[in-house]
Amino acid sequence: MIASKDNITEDMKYVLDPVAFVRDRLGVAPDETQALMLRSGSKRGILNCTRQWGKSTISAALAVYRAQCFAQSLVIVVSPSGRQSGEFLRKAKGFAMKLGIKARGDGDNEISMLFPNGSRIVGLPGSESTVRGFSAVALMLIDEASRVPDPLYKAVRPFLAVGGGALWLMSTPFGKRGFFYEEWANGGDRWERLEVPATNCPRISKEFLEDERTSLGERWFRQEYLCEFEDTGGSVFSRDVIEKAFSPDVKPLFG
Repeated sequence: MIASKDNITEDMKYVLDPVAFVRDRLGVAPDETQALMLRSGSKRGILNCTRQWGKSTISAALAVYRAQCFAQSLVIVVSPSGRQSGEFLRKAKGFAMKLGIKARGDGDNEISMLFPNGSRIVGLPGSESTVRGFSAVALMLIDEASRVPDPLYKAVRPFLAVGGGALWLMSTPFGKRGFFYEEWANGGDRWERLEVPATNCPRISKEFLEDERTSLGERWFRQEYLCEFEDTGGSVFSRDVIEKAFSPDVKPLFG
C-alpha cells in the first residue's frame, strides 16, 4: 500500500523530532534534560544523573526511536551484567508493543529484539570475552557506565569504527575511577555532558532527599543524588591531592 501524503508528513515529523516520537508514539513525556538528550545529535555524550531520574527509561525510548525511524539500524546496549541488559530490553519491548510491534529476538543473540524494518536492539552481557564481533553500530548505549569494567568499555568501542555511530555513557557516579569518571573529567570537548542532580528533578521531593541524606550519610548522598565523584573510601590521600603531586616538569626516575 502506498502511503498518503499526510502519512508521509506525519512519519517525517517523528523522524526529525525524537521528542515528539517519544511523547506521541511511546507515551513518555520527557523533561527538559531528557529532551536535550533525545535531540542531542552528538556523536559522544555523557549523562551524569541522580538515581531514579529515569535514565534507563529515556535511553530505552531513544533506542526504540533509532531502531524504528531508521531502517537496518543496529543499537547496542552494554550493562554491567546480562540481567541488567535484559531489563533494558524489557523496557524497549514494552515501548515497541505501543507501536504495534510484536517482540521477537533476532535469532542470533539471546538478549535482542528484531524490528520489521530490519533494525535490531542487542543487549550484551557484562563480560569482555563474549562481546566481540559487532560492527557498523548506529547507536551504543552504556548503561550504569560507572559500574562497567574498563576492559569491557575498551572491547566495545571498536564497534563504532565503521558507520560513525553515536555513543552515550549513562550513570550515577561511583568514585573517581574508571572510564566513566575519566571521560567526564578529562575527556575533553569531544563529549557533550549532561548533569542532572536530584535537586533538579521535579519527580524527587525535598522531603525524600532530606531523609536520604540522614540515612546514607553525606558522602554517599552526594554521590547517589548530587552527581558528585567522591574519593574511594579508605584512601589516605584524595585523588585530587595525588594528581597535583605530579608535574610534567619532573622527569621519571625510571623510563
